[in-house]
Amino acid sequence: MKEASDYKILLVDDEPDIIEFLSYNLRKEGFQVFTAKDGISAVKEAKRVIPHLIILDVMMPNMDGIEACEEMNKIDELKNSIKVFLTARSEDYSQIAGFEAGADDYVTKPIKPKVLVSRVKALLRRIEISKGEDKALNENISTFKNLIIDSERHIVIRHNKEVLLPRKEFKLLLLLTSKPGKVFSREEILNKVWGTDVVVGDRTIDVHIRKLRDKLDLKRIKTIKGVGYKFNDKNEQQI
Repeated sequence: MKEASDYKILLVDDEPDIIEFLSYNLRKEGFQVFTAKDGISAVKEAKRVIPHLIILDVMMPNMDGIEACEEMNKIDELKNSIKVFLTARSEDYSQIAGFEAGADDYVTKPIKPKVLVSRVKALLRRIEISKGEDKALNENISTFKNLIIDSERHIVIRHNKEVLLPRKEFKLLLLLTSKPGKVFSREEILNKVWGTDVVVGDRTIDVHIRKLRDKLDLKRIKTIKGVGYKFNDKNEQQI
């Protein structure tokens, strides 16, 4: 892993005490830390510094964390930034909304400094792991009838129209299409897309699969009940 000083982290929270607490502990570890107090300023600051990791509070004035995350995912330069929600709310619907917005992880308040630093390091480690895995997957442009996947340029074209996918959705699609017909277990998907350093639930996969199907109108992603998912290797009239 690179030195901590090589990484830029953007903290977004409307509570000054939280910002001060998180900033102090992350800067003490050597990370470059930038801050914003709401979603609108967060989007502007993210475009300016292009952080490796963005930690967003969910409940904020003007523009909340969910909206800010969605806006960031529309910006090409921020597509590889890891986005994490930090919130005191632990209800299922709040977590699902976060993942649907394109977030990579979810951390609940209050969080101890050592736990925070450990989680941040684990998340940043995924950047290096992801580069290695993506290199292996990025050998060619994959074409499946009306679906074209350019893994090197992070582009998906469906019926001659480009479809924008957040990083995790794109990586999930790459994994499933890397071996058409192969059934990927939930455990395998979690390990290869999210990594072993971060714990996420099965519903995270379900949310991302549903988003892929909706955005791409893709019927070739099949659910194998009790096992996982596969990308159908047989041509269909409509995919």
